[in-house]
Parts: sequence; structure tokens; C-alpha cells
Amino acid sequence: MENIIAPAIVGLAILVMGIFNMCGYISTLKRHHRHRVTEADRKPFGRLVGLGTILIGAGMLIFSLLTFCTEKTGNLVFTTVGVGLLVAAVVAGIVLNVYAMIKYNHGIF
Repeated sequence: MENIIAPAIVGLAILVMGIFNMCGYISTLKRHHRHRVTEADRKPFGRLVGLGTILIGAGMLIFSLLTFCTEKTGNLVFTTVGVGLLVAAVVAGIVLNVYAMIKYNHGIF
């Protein structure tokens, strides 16, 4: 059961952080990721970073839901699909976050 609850809690926390970022509250990011973003670019930067973060959080929630289905049915197909979706969501989220940092922060460091 802990392999269902832990990813769900982490996914929900990441999803909430992504929603805050999409609303323009980029204070959840480390200072070195937001220090060169101009005030005019805060909203678009927050939207892109938030969308990437939401993808990662949603992937974690879907993974935990599919893991729950595996535990109830005993069919490992659900977990296999969940892992594939989680990997795709994490990669897409990281790509969006890095793109936003390069575009609005002029680099990732």
C-alpha cells in the first residue's frame, strides 16, 4: 500500500507547486532559477515552468492510480503502462522547465 500512497502524496504536492507556478508565483523556485527573469517575463516563465511541473505531478498521480489497479487485479500491465507514462511525463516536464529557463533566464545556471 505504501507504494501507492507515497507517489500519490508526492505527485499531489508537485501538482500544487505547478499550479502556484502557473499563477505567476515563482517564489517556489530556487533563487538562481529566477534571479534573471524580468518582471514582464514572470507570468510566461511561471506558466511554462508550472506546466512542466504539473506534467510531472500528474504523471506521479497516474502512476499511483495504475499501481493501485495492479494491486487490485494482479495484472502487471497497469504498472508497466504507469511506468511508461511516468517516464514520459517526467521527461516532458523537465524539457519544458529547461526550455523556460533557457528562454527567460538565459541559461539553466
